[in-house]
Order: sequence, then structure tokens, then C-alpha cells
Amino acid sequence: MSPHPGRPGPRVALDLAGLPFGQGAHLLVQRALAGLEPGQELAVTGRDPELFVHLSAWCRGHGHRVRPGEDPDGTAPADAPGGPPRGPVRAVIGRGPGGPDRWAGAARAGGAAPDGIVARPDAGWGLAARGALVEDGAPAPSFDLAERDLVWAEVAPRLYAHAASAQWDPATAVPWDAPVDLPPAVEAAVVQVMTYLVENEQAALVVPARLLTRIHPHFREVVQLLAVQAADEARHVEVFTRRALLRDATMGTSSAGGRASLAGLLTEPDFALASFLLSVLGEGSFLNLLSFLDRHAPDPVTRAVVRLAHQDEARHVAFGVAHLEHRASVEPALRGRLRGAVERRHDMLRDTAGLNQDVMDALVVLAAGGWEPAAIGRGHHQVQGLLAAMDQGRQRRLVRLGFPADEAADLSALHTRNFM
Repeated sequence: MSPHPGRPGPRVALDLAGLPFGQGAHLLVQRALAGLEPGQELAVTGRDPELFVHLSAWCRGHGHRVRPGEDPDGTAPADAPGGPPRGPVRAVIGRGPGGPDRWAGAARAGGAAPDGIVARPDAGWGLAARGALVEDGAPAPSFDLAERDLVWAEVAPRLYAHAASAQWDPATAVPWDAPVDLPPAVEAAVVQVMTYLVENEQAALVVPARLLTRIHPHFREVVQLLAVQAADEARHVEVFTRRALLRDATMGTSSAGGRASLAGLLTEPDFALASFLLSVLGEGSFLNLLSFLDRHAPDPVTRAVVRLAHQDEARHVAFGVAHLEHRASVEPALRGRLRGAVERRHDMLRDTAGLNQDVMDALVVLAAGGWEPAAIGRGHHQVQGLLAAMDQGRQRRLVRLGFPADEAADLSALHTRNFM
């Protein structure tokens, strides 16, 4: 601070040596001026012949005054007009009040801190980092999911942190070299189930990938979480495919009814309804299926891939439920819309065959562990138990979202027979 309040302090000197203004010298000038008071002078010396020209333009844009400096004897430089300077270039900058510049009147994208989330971010913020000082004049990308309550869940930042730390490498996390020598019919059952899982995981990859491109980047934790979710599903597609082809180069079958069921997920434009159908109902049911396959896996590779997928899917379901809980708290009519989505999907799939019978038979074979009538009977009983566990899980999640128990039971019964 100046020893005399109200008066500019003494002149400060800055030697730029031979550094050209356009190659970083402006940073040194800017840094020196930042420590001065308005009106205080900065004496600049340099050997760049064009220093004064560039310095003059820069000062005009930043609200500072500039004049030629004096030689050490106190006289102005005696260079010939238009000729090259015969000695160091000297200039004196009088620090201005800080404007005008391109940041005058600029607002921040949210609060000053990166966690300053707002309910309705400005479209003009575009791809700017949350908390950044945003210059006007850039194009405003169109993000239709641009309200906090449309996409948010308080748990999103924690789930993203967990997702980022829990990533696994398909090449090393699965014991691909473990012995897998199953009877042909059991291996065929594994291949069929893996084929079915790939089909469903490809749908589960497309849905979050489509949604995240519509979310305003201000809600970056949700964008990041959905991006990791899509990456999770891509990894699941890889390991399920690799397990299916581990012993034979032939995949299983894909039913028209199964693909019709999944197609309904891909066309749902509403963020809440898509999250509900995919994560709460579909992936929620898949948690039961993956646990079932973990218990009845006939080899260590199959057990590893379904166990790794389960830990990822549990996170996807957690976000879907948390988001819908938040959404229900601000939209009283949400439960009616969720019910309508279930009923519409049921009506659309009423005439389809539902779950691929080859998949159901493969699950029975895996659960049976043998071909004796009693073993097949036990396997069938285990699969019926799986269906009951899926139903109970859906009902629990529906009740958590505020549905009465009897309505939750009715809606769960309408869920697609294809599980997802």
C-alpha cells in the first residue's frame, strides 16, 4: 500500500530483457500491474523493437495509460521517426482502474466455488466450467435437461467418486486362464445366458449415453456418473462376450420378443421415466439375476464376470432410485407418470413372447447341476425362486418411491417378462 493514502505509490520498474510482447512478456506486465494501485506507474524496459506498439494496444484494451519512457538522463529517446530504436525501448504505464476489458460485466457460471450449483443454469454458459467467469458472445449449445431437479440426486457426487475408484480392467480382473472344462450342454447354457446378457447390456449402454448428451454440463457430476455407467456397460459387454466365446466361437440365440422389450427402453425421452424403466425396474431385476448366476456359476470365469458386473449394476440402481426419490419430492404427479410408463410398456409388449425360452432353459440347467430328474426339478424350483426374488425386489423399490404396497405389487407384476 502507498504510505500516503489517496496518492499513487512510487514508480516500479520492470525489465523485459529481449522477451517479445507476444511471446509471454504481457504476463510479466500483467503481473507487475496487479500489485500496483490505480494511478501508480510501471516503468517498462525491453529490447523488443515492437514492444511499444504492442504494449500500447494491450494497455488500451485493459484500461491503462501508456507513454514513451525517458532515457536515464531524463530525455525522451532520440530515435529517428519510423526507424529502429537505437537503444532499449522504454515505456511508462499508468495503472488504470481495471477496465475496460472483455471480462467487464461477466458473470460466473454458478457460485464462485465449483460446488455452487444453481437450479437453472444459463444456456449461454455452455461448456464453461462451473464457477468460471464467463465471457459473453459464444454460441449457446442446446441442453434440454437444464434444470437441477430434472437430473439431480444428492448422492451423485459420492456415487461418481465411488464409480471412479471402482473401475476394473477386464484383462486382469477376470481369471481368463482358469480351467473351464464343462460338459457341452452346460457350456452351451453358459453361452446362451452370456448372449442374453450382452443383448441387455447393450441396451443399458445406449440409454445413459443418449441421456448424458442432453444434460447441461453445469450438472457435471450427473454427466460424469452416466458416462461411467456407459463405460461400465461397455465393459460388461466385453467380458460377457469373451466368456461366451471362451470355448467355442458360436453365440447363443436372440429372440424377437426380447429385443422388442429392450427397444422400448431406447425410445423413452423422459429422463425420469427412462431412469425408472432401466435402472429401478430393469437393472434392479438384473441384480437378482447376477446374484443367481454367481451362486450357480459352473466355473470361476463365469463367477468372476457376473460378480464384477453386479458391483457396477448396484451403483446404477442406487442412482436411479435416489434420483427418483428427489424428483418425487418436487413433483407430486411423478408417481402417476411412472405408473403410466409401466402400463404403456406392458400394453406394447402384451403380444410378444417375452423372455427367450432358451434363456429360461439355460438357467434351469445351470441351477440343476446335473441331468437327473430330481436335479432338473431343483433347477426349475431355483429359477422360480429367482423370479419371486425379482418381483420382491421391484416391490421394495417401488414402495421406497412412495407407492402403496398393493399398487407396488400390481406394477411389479406388469414388468416385462424379459427381466430388463
